[in-house]
Amino acid sequence: MGEITETRPFVAWDKMNDFMIDAFVGYGVPREDAAICADVLLESDRRGIESHGCNRFKPIYIDRIKKGTLLPVTEMEIIKETPTTVVMDAHDGMGMVASYHMMKKLIEKARVCGMAGGAIRNSTHYGIAGYWTNMAAKEGMVGITGTNARPSIAPTFGVENMLGTNPLTFSLPTDEEFPFCLDCATSIVQRGRIEYYAREGKPSPAGTVISENGEALTDSSEILKALVDGTAALAPLGGIGEELAGYKGYGYATVVEILSAALSGGQFMKALTGVDEQGKPKMYGLGHFFFVVDPEAFTGRDEFKRIAGDICRELRKSKKAPGCSRIYTAGERENDIWNFRRDKGVPVGEGVQKDIIAIRDELGLDYTFSFENR
Repeated sequence: MGEITETRPFVAWDKMNDFMIDAFVGYGVPREDAAICADVLLESDRRGIESHGCNRFKPIYIDRIKKGTLLPVTEMEIIKETPTTVVMDAHDGMGMVASYHMMKKLIEKARVCGMAGGAIRNSTHYGIAGYWTNMAAKEGMVGITGTNARPSIAPTFGVENMLGTNPLTFSLPTDEEFPFCLDCATSIVQRGRIEYYAREGKPSPAGTVISENGEALTDSSEILKALVDGTAALAPLGGIGEELAGYKGYGYATVVEILSAALSGGQFMKALTGVDEQGKPKMYGLGHFFFVVDPEAFTGRDEFKRIAGDICRELRKSKKAPGCSRIYTAGERENDIWNFRRDKGVPVGEGVQKDIIAIRDELGLDYTFSFENR
């Protein structure tokens, strides 16, 4: 990755956290819930996953609350519960809030029973999946989660967007300062990354998106429109067709779709578009699933962490390719970015700056940001 550099202005973590909490409250989110949502978004920026951080604060959360496709007050209902499982209905509230309470329940169940699993239906975007798995890792446990989403991925040999970007995410505790955390979409590039490219005026990488005619698309703004229109689709991990094993990404995306919908009794694929047959906005009705495993029920947490850490260290010490100075394990880059940003704050580009000012002025909040004087 090389030395980390940053030219964008920074906003102090505490200030951005307070601002987002006050803004969420201003749009009807209870303050306790707003604190959860702000922390999930900032965790994305702490880890350098900017496609899901402050970049999405306005378009994915505030705008949807205003549009009526995301309810600010989350009425969670337990549909079914056993000593090791929970099924919850989020009733179109904040997916981050429902997921937080789900993970708290599952961690306690796993502490008693060794394992626990849960699923949520009628939910909304729940932020970075790694936030939920890392909740388990911080307790010395294994966390697994996935979520379905608006259709974006075409099946192998197809061009129609059928599956969401459907992350399949794992956090494994280690004896190092950070867990092994694999948090990625089952497409080559996720919709959030394209949204980020569009906001920054950048093209999307060639070969990651195809039109309904099989042509490669790179104009990020046009791609976003085409994904909504159903005239473009994202390529699954591995790419289009069989040559680079795109069927593997397609298969994993389908696993996430099935577990997200079938475990919760929720909706799937074309039912998750966010628009009705007349093209009017409607609730998204997403599904999420979660599993927590306590290594204490196996060989013990400390032994698990030691072995996991040894595996990561041996991988990083292995022979490097010519011209490469470093091998990473999942979660290491994110930890490096956090160490770089820890005392600086969250970097904000021009698009996010405009969103912050618009929200502040609309709500009449008393905040002044350093980037306004640049």
